Amino acid sequence: MLPGGSRLAATTVPHPTQDKATMHPATLYAISDLHVGFADNRALLDGLRPVSPRDWLIVAGDVGEMFADIIGTLALLRERFARVIWAPGNHELWTPADDPVRSRGEARYLELVRRCRELDVLTPEDDYAVWQGTGGPVTIAPLFLLYDYSFRMPGMLTKAMALRHAYDTGVVCTDETLLHPDPYRSREEWCWARVAYTRERLDGCDPALPTVLVNHYPLVRQPTDVLRYPQFAQWCGTELTADWHVRYRAAVAIYGHLHIPRLTWYDGVPFQEVSLGYPREWKARSAPPSLLRPVLLQGVGA
Repeated sequence: MLPGGSRLAATTVPHPTQDKATMHPATLYAISDLHVGFADNRALLDGLRPVSPRDWLIVAGDVGEMFADIIGTLALLRERFARVIWAPGNHELWTPADDPVRSRGEARYLELVRRCRELDVLTPEDDYAVWQGTGGPVTIAPLFLLYDYSFRMPGMLTKAMALRHAYDTGVVCTDETLLHPDPYRSREEWCWARVAYTRERLDGCDPALPTVLVNHYPLVRQPTDVLRYPQFAQWCGTELTADWHVRYRAAVAIYGHLHIPRLTWYDGVPFQEVSLGYPREWKARSAPPSLLRPVLLQGVGA
């Protein structure tokens, strides 16, 4: 348990597979990388509605950068969906110069957790909910793991070497300026602490249930292989989670961050990136963005 308050009580909400009012099945959806600082993204958010009043929504990070925008957006989504489950991205952890909320690092994260609890939005610090609707039962585990610079390009033997190459080529994540690791000495030390904490929690889950693993960053390195700038991969996860989708019985692994929405499979497990991304990205695609992506359909892992 991190400092900052006790966890919420265990959340197991029975869900009928059919909503009597609308005759639509109750569905578990996911989205990430809303980036509500952009007006075009806020316009899309205005039209985001559940199909059934019993639908749940997973939000896999990067709601925005400004503290008020993050909480306001999660509050809006909680008004619309029966349950909202949030895992932070890197943007939520930034401390922008013009944000009145000046907290940094772990203190900022814990303040977001506290505000989410006031909204009845589940976080990585709360007991994992069990989805009983279509595709269930499954344990939904929102994770907060960060990265440790281990997704390095070939030939980059150390973090220092990989960072030097990134700076030399002009491909540097804004985290290096705005994401502070306080009270840890580095972002990778914070990552390692989160991995150890989260592993212990996942080890305690009901072994009879499959899981939906939700992390802003992909749990395996392979999704980063298609990045236009491979230097950026070092800010995209940790090799310490490479087998978690198998070890923890994942029916599906949900992630964002890369802004490349797609479905891939590793060791027979579907990995679904559910990001919206920046307007310049989704506007360039041939089809309009799909905001509500079902996580589980005909059965577990379908």
